[in-house]
Amino acid sequence: MPAVPMLRSWYRSAVVPRAGILRLLPSAGPALVLGLALLDVVLGLLPVAFVLATSVVVGQVPAAVDGGTGSAAWGDLVRTFVLAAVLFLARQVLAPLQTALGVRMQRRIDGDLRDRALRIALRSTSIAPMEDQATLDALAEATREIEADFRSPGAAAAGLLALIARYVQLAGFATILGVVVSWPAAAAVVVATMVFRYGQRGGLRRYSQVWKDVVGFRRRSTYLREVAMGPDAAKEMRVFGLAGWFTDEYTDATERMLGPVAARRRQIYLVPYLVYTAIGLGISAAVLVSIARSASAGDITLTALALGIQSVVAAIALGEYYPESDVQTQYGMQAVTALAEFDHRMAEAEARLPGAGTGLPVPAGAPESSLRFEGVSFAYPGSSRLVLDRLDLELPAGLSTAIVGVNGAGKTTLVKLLTRLHEPTAGRLTVDGTDLADLDAASWRRHVSVVFQDFVRYELSAADNIAVGAVHAPRQDAVLRRVAERAAVADVVDALPAGFDTTLSRAYEGGADLSGGQWQRIAIARSLYALEAGARVLVLDEPTSALDVRAEAEFFDRFVELTRGVTSVLISHRFSSVRRADRIVVIDAGRVVEQGTHDELVAADGHYARLFRLQAERFAAGLDADGNEVDS
Repeated sequence: MPAVPMLRSWYRSAVVPRAGILRLLPSAGPALVLGLALLDVVLGLLPVAFVLATSVVVGQVPAAVDGGTGSAAWGDLVRTFVLAAVLFLARQVLAPLQTALGVRMQRRIDGDLRDRALRIALRSTSIAPMEDQATLDALAEATREIEADFRSPGAAAAGLLALIARYVQLAGFATILGVVVSWPAAAAVVVATMVFRYGQRGGLRRYSQVWKDVVGFRRRSTYLREVAMGPDAAKEMRVFGLAGWFTDEYTDATERMLGPVAARRRQIYLVPYLVYTAIGLGISAAVLVSIARSASAGDITLTALALGIQSVVAAIALGEYYPESDVQTQYGMQAVTALAEFDHRMAEAEARLPGAGTGLPVPAGAPESSLRFEGVSFAYPGSSRLVLDRLDLELPAGLSTAIVGVNGAGKTTLVKLLTRLHEPTAGRLTVDGTDLADLDAASWRRHVSVVFQDFVRYELSAADNIAVGAVHAPRQDAVLRRVAERAAVADVVDALPAGFDTTLSRAYEGGADLSGGQWQRIAIARSLYALEAGARVLVLDEPTSALDVRAEAEFFDRFVELTRGVTSVLISHRFSSVRRADRIVVIDAGRVVEQGTHDELVAADGHYARLFRLQAERFAAGLDADGNEVDS
């Protein structure tokens, strides 16, 4: 039957997410949850009591007028009026308290979810899940709503409790109608109210689902806007005249995001809402006519008439949009669902990793003999192309090994596997014969110091930028200075406004920026700081790409001294830069094609020798390693 799939779909989209929101309540604290729930009950009863009091006032007016100001009837009227006023004022006083407690609940729950999202994102030893489109979409959906204050999961939890007040009111008005008019009339009004609610809340639920279908366009739209308005691309935006192009791309992404949303909104709200309105108005009009006939026939009192009319109007009004609940619960539920999906995808990715959950401790002196790539193949997620193809490679402990090759040969991928940012598709890496996948990833990474080609320029002090290389170790200012001197950047840092305490960003008062080459030296100092803190393996991925030719030559002249006794790996596509390494390995098409010392490889007149001569000719002609013209 079609009704069964529809019911199942409604259960999944409306009931299950609400249960997810309810499961968040314990993180707000039992006292706060209970207090807010009781307050919502009171706030639900107060309007019902107010209607009762004002209706009694209406019924008391004729007798009070006939008796005069000094009569008992007049005194009853005044007392009832004062009671109604007190009930009204009580609601005005308690409503802000409800809002304040709701905000407190929201802050607690959202803070807990931010911590949870951070834990999930950092849980995986691999970066592969964070390069998956569906996983990134789930994370974007979750974090966007968590940060969107008024419709976050915490706001949804408070909004869900706020429904208590609304539905206590509805129950109260229905009870009044059942007593003073008839129970069928009360049931009819409840049906009319819920028809309106279905149109409002159900429509919002269906409308909001379309946003999940356009999350990719939304992410692109946000990215384009942030790039265009941010400082990182400010120079190129102006020099290359990108303002118009970015505007067009942003407009296109935004239109492709909003087009389906607008169409779905019309489909949900236009004709269906007219139908819901007609049904609701028809039922409420029939009940009001019934009450009017009973009053004209003398079957009910003036007080009952006032009660009936007010209860019908107030109950029907409860079918409207709830500003304290509707948007918050819908988008908050979507955020919780997205966070659960993100958690699930990350857990699945973690479970697929070799050796997941093993976590053997890393021996203090590892590696003592060698690091080995044994028949390692690797393809990036979503791609069938092997970047590494059954690669065998040994990195002897205590020696420097240079890995060279043209761009795209697989050099940087080796670094990602060595640092367990990715796991091999096939084969294994071993540390002194132990499978690297069986070792605790965090412990292993403390043994490895890396300068990535795309190293991060943290908007922190110069000291912090270096010390992040070993945050697990106590800060030692003397060591910071020593590694800065070894990386030839100490003089640069000393010249900054506050020396090592200077924030490396002009976006902060007293901050300063560095040149590309100076930043690269900071990154090198960061890796040397990790060595001082106990790292045993140093990996430099194109460490001099931002240095000029003279600075590069000076760096590699000191490379052996900087890495003496350390198992070091130098990744480069500049063959002239690696001559002093103990061993040179040539990678091509994901495999080792040659290895030996510089002299041995030149004498062999193979792949290395040909590329070495080609680059030497380019340098002689004033070109760089890639054949681009450089400043002499």
